[in-house]
Amino acid sequence: MKHAWRVILMAVLASLAAPLLADELRPAIVELTEREPGQWALEWKIPVAANARGTAPRLAQPVIPQNCEFKVEPVQRAAPLALLGTAQLDCNGDLGKATFGLSELIGSADAIARVAPLAQPVQTFRLTAQTPTATIAAKPDRWAVARDYFVIGAEHILFGWDHLLFVIALVLLVRRGWAVVKAATAFTAAHSITLVATTLGYAGLPSRPVEALIALSIVFLAVEVIRAIRAPDQPTWTRRMPWVAAFAFGLLHGFGFAGALSDIGLPQGEIASALVAFNVGVEAGQLLVIAALMAVLAAMKRGLPGAEIPAIRAATYAIGITGSFWVFERLLG
Repeated sequence: MKHAWRVILMAVLASLAAPLLADELRPAIVELTEREPGQWALEWKIPVAANARGTAPRLAQPVIPQNCEFKVEPVQRAAPLALLGTAQLDCNGDLGKATFGLSELIGSADAIARVAPLAQPVQTFRLTAQTPTATIAAKPDRWAVARDYFVIGAEHILFGWDHLLFVIALVLLVRRGWAVVKAATAFTAAHSITLVATTLGYAGLPSRPVEALIALSIVFLAVEVIRAIRAPDQPTWTRRMPWVAAFAFGLLHGFGFAGALSDIGLPQGEIASALVAFNVGVEAGQLLVIAALMAVLAAMKRGLPGAEIPAIRAATYAIGITGSFWVFERLLG
């Protein structure tokens, strides 16, 4: 019965692991592109989302500017977990101050809306459940793309569970101020390299093995944390040089970031600013997670020193089980 509580804990956590959505940055996208003066092409990709009861899908529909009308009925087709659509629009006059976007967004999902006129800069908007439509600016805001992609990057680390769990496991492994800073810096440098290289077309790996290896990196760190708890006087190379492991796995996670960003796309003419803003947003979210976790560990060490190790152990088992589930899911799914 010595380890019975661990078996129970693992079973419970395994049952909770399945619903988690890892690396979930697959927003809806709706684009309006001017082909000829007054003639616009509308394209959209809308992920399927379950309704409140989970019994049927709910799909948003594009909201077109008030001074536009469909030339013919839109064409829609089903794709895996998404609805794809195209349409041709006749638009009368300028689209400045017109409303464009989607009819609704389910839950906390985000969407990207783009407007690409012939002789003006592309405008990109981030849509949310609270504001599923945007107002097209008569004069584009040069900082709008940077702001939106910064938020998307921050949300990706905060709500992309596989990257988040890796960062948490890294902090639990190191748990020392400057050592955490060094490891986080190495992780940042590494994933920035592969993110930029992949996005610009200089590198790339198939998404399925990358996602499986990312999950495996989480399991690896979880095992290292448990080994550190059980044998603190027998440091492994990962504990002696955590920045090396952080850099190596960071290169891998950069491919994951790039894959997610490719689903959104980068606005033509604003590729550099959008890419930099996305990466800075990822870093901001990562630093927020690290600071919060370090604060919790410090408070626990001062106020409840006897609970620190059991809490770390329980969290690590949860991380390891979730990562293991993702490994099998991504290899066999």
